[in-house]
Amino acid sequence: MSSSSSDPLSVPTRRCWRIAHSEASNGWGGQEHRVFNELAGFRDRSSRVALIAEPTSGVAKRVAAAQMELVPTRFKRFHFIPELIHLRNWLFQNRIEVLNTHSSKDGWLLGMAGRLAKTPLIIRSKHIDVDYPSPKTSRHAYATVSDHVITTSGKIRAKMIETMKLDESRIDVIATGVDVTKFTAEGPKADLGLPDNGHPVVGMVSVLRSWKGHALLFRAANILRDRGMPLRIVIVGGGAPVEHFRKFALAEGAEDLVTFAGHQENVADVLRALDLLVIPSTKHEGIPQIGLQGLSTQVPIVGSDCGGIPEIVRDGQTGRIFPTNDAEAFANRIEEALKEKERSRELARAGRRMVEAEYSTDRMFERLEALYARYLGPSKRH
Repeated sequence: MSSSSSDPLSVPTRRCWRIAHSEASNGWGGQEHRVFNELAGFRDRSSRVALIAEPTSGVAKRVAAAQMELVPTRFKRFHFIPELIHLRNWLFQNRIEVLNTHSSKDGWLLGMAGRLAKTPLIIRSKHIDVDYPSPKTSRHAYATVSDHVITTSGKIRAKMIETMKLDESRIDVIATGVDVTKFTAEGPKADLGLPDNGHPVVGMVSVLRSWKGHALLFRAANILRDRGMPLRIVIVGGGAPVEHFRKFALAEGAEDLVTFAGHQENVADVLRALDLLVIPSTKHEGIPQIGLQGLSTQVPIVGSDCGGIPEIVRDGQTGRIFPTNDAEAFANRIEEALKEKERSRELARAGRRMVEAEYSTDRMFERLEALYARYLGPSKRH
């Protein structure tokens, strides 16, 4: 917030809270990025923030490096009772107002600790689309040891309401916001070590997980080569051992088309180096952050109709969609996107406008602040 006057009485009151997030995951993917960005954003908005996590986890290391508060925790079954007592005391003593849990282990542990500490607002975030084998048991994680649920896509929200009979008023969709000043079409392009052979560069930017659809991309690339349309495929991201994915490329006969560029911090620069971004996920997908970042950077996108992808890659409006797991259809949409260049640029520009209007970082924090205020009211001025 800002004011046109230097008079301190004219400066709007900033709503500030004492916020703690918990994360049991040790990886560094979209979910962990979201946790870090919320902590950093609310710190910059003058709230007190802390992360409860394993100290060796990817998000914990980055929180510590950013000089935010870290509460080291062990999410091990045989540490449950001691950690429950310790965390209950920490939440109570630090008068935490908002507790946001993100994974199953920390959801149960911190949810119970928060109830014992009488934390005013406990939020359970749900980032990916999964099945619930025991919905009656799962319901307690979202309705008994939490007050409100945040999901990243409308599809996840609808599934949770139907499966676990959740109160619709207690579950909101708040997708991860994009820094539209950073993710722009203008700027440097990353050097990804690709051969200069004039072939279009098609990229995937994601954690290396089997359900992200890497093998499907390799199959589609081989289909296009057989049609006389060779590509250069670049895979950006860490996670599972890269050798597993090299084997996928070999099995699909596309190993000579693929470059594995590893984890890259400069994601905006990577996106600007691509002719096409693809998101061929086969399951578990919410609204992928890379999709919003790609749209903001005005990179043409082809995505599967999995999860929340079509909510942002709107077929014929901001990008192109193909049926999940259909390699032939995937190849067709890639070919279309690369050949119909002006149409692809039109869709990309529309995607940028959509992100600015609906999915910016500012919009995300406005929605979060409105949710907090719904339960807690405005806090005191710092």
